[in-house]
Amino acid sequence: MTQDGGQAVRIDTSKPHPARIYDYLLGGKDNYEVDQAAGDRLAAVAPEVWISVRANRAFLHRAVRHVVGSGVRQILDIGTGLPTSPNVHEVAQELADDVRVAYVDNDPIVKAHADALLSRAGTTSIVLADLRDPQSVIDHPEVRRVIDFGQPVALFLVAILHFIPDADEPERIVATLRDALPAGSFLVLSHATGDFADDRSDAEAVYNNATASMNLRSRDRVERFFDGFDLVEPGLTQVPFWRPDTTPPPGSAEIGFYGAVGRKTER
Repeated sequence: MTQDGGQAVRIDTSKPHPARIYDYLLGGKDNYEVDQAAGDRLAAVAPEVWISVRANRAFLHRAVRHVVGSGVRQILDIGTGLPTSPNVHEVAQELADDVRVAYVDNDPIVKAHADALLSRAGTTSIVLADLRDPQSVIDHPEVRRVIDFGQPVALFLVAILHFIPDADEPERIVATLRDALPAGSFLVLSHATGDFADDRSDAEAVYNNATASMNLRSRDRVERFFDGFDLVEPGLTQVPFWRPDTTPPPGSAEIGFYGAVGRKTER
């Protein structure tokens, strides 16, 4: 793992951060009291969140195995969050030890933990950058060192786009990233939704004082992110039902996460 250069960035622990809330809900230790309190408030209004985050993580692992099994040897994981073993590169390199992985996140705490905990092999990099400026991600020298955009890439946007409000044009962001990918590349995406609940305004409100807002989207909105990609069977579905390798846990029908994998067939 190589480190991203530049000046030290101040880490704000006064507000909950989505990556640290997610870490808490997964049972991790890289979070603060403010993140734990937010996670508990979220679970109080959406109790299925405990199984949802684990189902989303399992979807991530299955998707990694699918794209690597399809021959892709490069992964660009944006919004990676705090390291939770097995990480993307660990799952991928169990199947093919030549897989290259570039992790991207905008939280300095994520980068600090990744620098300290992840493998320092030259095939893996952690970059501090912001998804809202997708071209800066594509052009980042550390991303370019690991990722060759002339060869197929698996782009991972897992549980990240629901933190991008409509004002920041998430469809434009994904389209910019898509256009940088050659044919044969994949998009792996999961996104929170309120489609399976009567009202999720209370869940969204938990993030009002966080460093990023929660923006639940419908199935139709999530499908738009796959414009330019052919969906891999079974298409867009709740994450526990995307090519499950075990019986989905009880309560899976209530999980408010869509997930899918798409393949780009044209430049």
